[in-house]
Amino acid sequence: MPTTRREILKGAAGLGAVAAVPLVHAAGTGSVRVGLVGCGGRGTGAATQALSAGPDVKLVAMADAFADRLEGSLSFLKDEPAVGSRVDVPPSRRFAGFDACKALIESGVDVVLLCTPPHFRPLHLQMAVDAGKHVFAEKPVAVDAPGVRSVLETCRRAAEKGISIVSGLCLRYDAGYRETVRRLHEGGAGDVSTLLANDYRSGRWTKPKEPGMSEMTYQMRNWYNFTWLSGDFNVEQHVHHLDVCAWVMKDRYPIKAVGMGGRQALTGPEYGQIYDHFSVVYEYPDGARLISNCRQQPGCKDDMSVHVLGTRGRAALTERRRGLWIKGSAGEAWHYDGPKNEMYQQEHDELFAGIRASKPVNNGEYMARSTLLAIMGRMAAYTGQEVTWEMALNSREDLSPSSYSWDASPPASAIAVPGQTPFR
Repeated sequence: MPTTRREILKGAAGLGAVAAVPLVHAAGTGSVRVGLVGCGGRGTGAATQALSAGPDVKLVAMADAFADRLEGSLSFLKDEPAVGSRVDVPPSRRFAGFDACKALIESGVDVVLLCTPPHFRPLHLQMAVDAGKHVFAEKPVAVDAPGVRSVLETCRRAAEKGISIVSGLCLRYDAGYRETVRRLHEGGAGDVSTLLANDYRSGRWTKPKEPGMSEMTYQMRNWYNFTWLSGDFNVEQHVHHLDVCAWVMKDRYPIKAVGMGGRQALTGPEYGQIYDHFSVVYEYPDGARLISNCRQQPGCKDDMSVHVLGTRGRAALTERRRGLWIKGSAGEAWHYDGPKNEMYQQEHDELFAGIRASKPVNNGEYMARSTLLAIMGRMAAYTGQEVTWEMALNSREDLSPSSYSWDASPPASAIAVPGQTPFR
C-alpha cells in the first residue's frame, strides 16, 4: 500500500489516461455507475442527491477511511425510499482505509463523488481524472498551496479530456444567488468598492479520543479540528462566502491580505489546533476591499451573508430572513422573489445532465482559486504578516503527513501564534 503523497500520485498515474470521455451510460448497463468516497454526513447527502439526478444513476461502490462509517452510510441510503432501490454496493465494492479511493476507482465506476476531509481532495481528484472519471468535488479542494496547484493542473487536464468536475461550492447553483449576481454584473450596484463576507456560527463538533486510539486515528475521526485535514474552519466553511465574493467580482481575486485570528472560546484539546475566529482584509488592484469575518463560538449570534457596496447602490446575499436584494442610491429597490431551487440537488442535476449530453461542466478554476483565497486569509492570520496572492499561490508549505498509515505520526499540531509562526 502506498504511504506518502508522492507514492499515491505515482500509483494514480497507472490508472490510465483518457483522451476524451463521451460517457452517456456505462456500456451495456443503461446506468451511470457512481462511487462515493467519504461516507460522512455530507458524502451521504451527496450520494442521495446524485441518485436523485435521474433513474439511470446507480450507487455501486463506496469508500471511506473507516469501515463503520461506510456501513452506516450504506444502511441509511438503502433505507431511503426515493433512491434505495438503486443502491447496489456488495461487500466486494466496499473499500476502507487510506487506499480506498484507488480501489473504488478501479472497481468500474463512471462518476466519483469526493467527500472526504479536504486534505485528500487533490490526491483523489488526480486519481479520478487520470482514470477518466467524472467528478463531484466537495469544497474546499485543498488545505495548502501545493494542493491548490495540483488541483489547477488536474482540472486543466480534465478540460482537455472532456471530463466533468462540478464543485460543492453550492451557492453558485442557487437560483436566487444566480439572478442577484447576474444583476450585479450588469451594474445593479455600480462598481464594487467593498465586500463584507460574514460567517458567524455557534460552535462546532468534536470527537473524543478513545482509549487505545492512535493519534492518527483520533485526528482522522476528529478531522475538522486539525489544519492539515480541514484547512481550519475559515477554509472548510467560510470558503462558501468568500467564493460568492469572488463570483460577484467576476472571478477576479485580491492581490494581498492582512488579518488576525485566534482561539478565545474553543480552547480545549478536543478542538485540536484550529482557530475559533478570523478577521481578514483583502485588497484588489483597483483598491476595492473584501472584509472577511468569521467565528465559531458557542452562545453567539449566527450570521452567514455577503454584503456588496458599490458606486450606485448596495446589495445583500444571504439564505436567511433578509434574503437577496439590491438597493440603488436613488432609492430604487429590487428583491428576489423568483423560484427557489434546492442548490445541493442542482449541482448534481447539472453534473449528470452534462454527462448525458456529452457537454462537460468544469468548475475547476474557481473552486481552486476560491480555496486559495481562504488559505491566503489563514496564512495572513496565522503569521500576522501581509500575504500577497503570489506568495500564497507559490507557498511551499505542505501539510501532508510523512506517511498514510494508522500508526504514523500526523503533522505537528502546534497552534499558530501570529508574529511567531513563519510564512512558508
